[in-house]
Amino acid sequence: MNPTTTALVLIEFQNDFTSEGGTLHGAVAEVMSATDTLPNAKKALAAARDAGTAVIHSPISFQPGYYEISSHPYGILKGVVDSTSFVKGTWGCEIVGDVAPAEGEIVLEGKRGLDAFASTNLDFILRSKGIKTIVLSGFLTNCCVESTMRSAYEKGFEVYTLTDAVGATSLEEHANAIKFDYPMFSKPITTEEFIASLAGAEATSDASRGY
Repeated sequence: MNPTTTALVLIEFQNDFTSEGGTLHGAVAEVMSATDTLPNAKKALAAARDAGTAVIHSPISFQPGYYEISSHPYGILKGVVDSTSFVKGTWGCEIVGDVAPAEGEIVLEGKRGLDAFASTNLDFILRSKGIKTIVLSGFLTNCCVESTMRSAYEKGFEVYTLTDAVGATSLEEHANAIKFDYPMFSKPITTEEFIASLAGAEATSDASRGY
């Protein structure tokens, strides 16, 4: 993996998900504990910084009242509204300290839905920096991470997903996405494999799949 043409994209590592007292932490705490989601993301981030790899943080945020989206949301966004999550200016919306942005790292603005490309300038940033490979970590395994993964795949990027640095609302959903969906649109790897690859180790066998 070439560190200079790779970007680590950290999706929604915000207190409402990651931290005790966060509005949605209880929903993801079991998977976070089982996979060491946050410690692994911290390791991946440290390795990326050491290698000079681009780091992009992709939080989601809304003004109080959620005026940026439909007044009658349904599905996952209804859950966000009903739980009063990711409101700008609140502690819950802040990126957790363990993976807080360092000087010079990009923090996307404008993510209001699932796909990190959809309402942000992520694609422009990646292409302007000459990025060819993106490595995804964050929340939820089967929602925002997967939505971003699918878009990146279709946009022609080489996509890796860190299977032990993503989290979902149940172990079943998490495992299902990694087993059946991730290999179709990315090359699933562990954090340790990512770190080794950045350091120059031979790439692991391709775990992607077709039909």
